[in-house]
Amino acid sequence: MLNSRLKKLKALLATALLIPAIAFATTQPLDRIAVIVNDDIIMQSQVQEALDLAIFRLKQSGQTIPPKKLLIQQVVEGLIMESIQLQIAERGGVRIDDTSLNEAMARIAAQNNMSLQEFQQAVIAEGSDYTAMREQIRRELITTRARQGSVGPRIQITDQEVQNFLNSREGQEMLATRYHIGHILINMADNASEAATQQAEQQANALFQQLQGGADFSALANQYSTGPNAEKGGDMGWRTPDQLPSLFADAIQGLKPGEVAAPIRSANGYHLVKLIEQRGGGTVMQSQAKVRHILIQPTEIRSEEQAEALIHDLYQRIQQGEDFAELARLYSADPGSRAKGGELGWVNGDALVPSFRKVMESIPVRTLSEPFQSRYGWHILEVLERRQQDIGSEATRRAAHEVLYKRKFNEELEIWLREIRDSAFVDVKI
Repeated sequence: MLNSRLKKLKALLATALLIPAIAFATTQPLDRIAVIVNDDIIMQSQVQEALDLAIFRLKQSGQTIPPKKLLIQQVVEGLIMESIQLQIAERGGVRIDDTSLNEAMARIAAQNNMSLQEFQQAVIAEGSDYTAMREQIRRELITTRARQGSVGPRIQITDQEVQNFLNSREGQEMLATRYHIGHILINMADNASEAATQQAEQQANALFQQLQGGADFSALANQYSTGPNAEKGGDMGWRTPDQLPSLFADAIQGLKPGEVAAPIRSANGYHLVKLIEQRGGGTVMQSQAKVRHILIQPTEIRSEEQAEALIHDLYQRIQQGEDFAELARLYSADPGSRAKGGELGWVNGDALVPSFRKVMESIPVRTLSEPFQSRYGWHILEVLERRQQDIGSEATRRAAHEVLYKRKFNEELEIWLREIRDSAFVDVKI
């Protein structure tokens, strides 16, 4: 980082020295140093880029833009803190590759309900530099990893702290069972005739059969329901058991997410209730796969092209009958699974990078995947088994641990940021 900054500065100085007197008529404004931070420098152009990005983000979120002088002060202080953290990250060898950056940009676009291409066009339409924004996101990812690496080791959470949280009122409320419910009402008048009642029952049963056959619940709710949530596709949102009518609470007991209870009769008609999702409670079913893989990475003596060629060669050798486990022990670059013949054990997709997860979830059991690339290198994998596993107790403790970790992390982060700011040499020149 320092070398690149110094090269930039030397180039600017050299340019200034070479400008002849006759060129004064076409003088171009030169970039200049805005801030010195330890061994790094922040240029005026960087301040302007960060200012443009801050204004774009404020507009996107609908927030009021502060007075320019105050916003510049905030941006400059942000750049100072970023520079300090980037220097810490550089000393720690932190890097963000293009694959990770692309995934981050796609997530940001999705949060704005846009495709990546639409997001890029929106940034450009606002008059901002998309390439500069992309590099800013890279720097933010690097500083995030620097924070995790520096603050994370300070945090200790004991089993007793987790249990105390689970026993607290806050923990009980946060981790209580919640149901995401869909509802269709086939209405009847209070004094409905026997014929009208029978017709409503027949319609409810017909809709239930359609739903059992895979019909779209929200579409049927929009078309047939007379309930208060019909325009939302019957979506009642998330409810705790005590927020549900007892008829509904009883009906969803034993349902799995995605299932619909048989029609329920009440005074005002027939109800169809769908359990869309469930959170909390004692039972949480998770799809897991038992997987083995071989990872090939480029090295100082193996180019990217050679790594790709090797993974294809290993794929062909396994297809021709060579032992997967033996080849994994000989060639795989994954130290955690290499000695086990490439076996990762039981894993769930949420813990994996998207490219690996996509392949794992798409191939049949006992089928070798074709070679594919992730941020870590080139892979081939095989799914040995699949299962549904109850991780309710584990998930509950993990959720409690996450809450406690975030609280302690934020507390320690504030202390760490003050420490690194106080110990830094900072000279602001604007």
